[in-house]
Amino acid sequence: MGRVSQAQAEENRRRVVETASRLFRERGTHVSVADLMKASGLTHGGFYKQFASKEALVDEATTHAFDGLTRRRDDGLEQHAGQRDAAQRALIATYLSVEHRDSAADGCPAAALASDMARESGNDEARRVYAEGVGDFAEWLAAEDEDGIARLCTMVGALVLARGTKGSPISEEILTAAREALTAGGR
Repeated sequence: MGRVSQAQAEENRRRVVETASRLFRERGTHVSVADLMKASGLTHGGFYKQFASKEALVDEATTHAFDGLTRRRDDGLEQHAGQRDAAQRALIATYLSVEHRDSAADGCPAAALASDMARESGNDEARRVYAEGVGDFAEWLAAEDEDGIARLCTMVGALVLARGTKGSPISEEILTAAREALTAGGR
């Protein structure tokens, strides 16, 4: 079998990072390299041609997930003609929805990766990337009269609890209560 072109190698790497980003948010960072590569449509042997280690992929996939969150946030701001409070309310409503609860693979990395990052021993880069992403998100959520960290904690906590109780009536109650608490009075 011949060598792949540089362009194909870059495309393969992009595909692995995107797949890992989704799988890590959906299943956790313990997903095996073999499963990641299979889901990417590539062979297991090609992994180490692209990445120094699985930890290096966790770093990139985490960065990719937070970059996607930033793009969605910025798109929302643009859709609301630069009205940050309206964009924040729209994001909160989407974040605390049944659709987001049920779509971990495409969802918020802050919620999906929290437990894995707490367990990441020795991967300081992944934790740094995660902490930076959480900090940026909290900063964006800050309002004139509300702390962004408190808003983010409410959102992430509610989402994690709603996912953990999915299938029971309390799951949607959690989402509704958090959404109402964060958007009450037109905030």
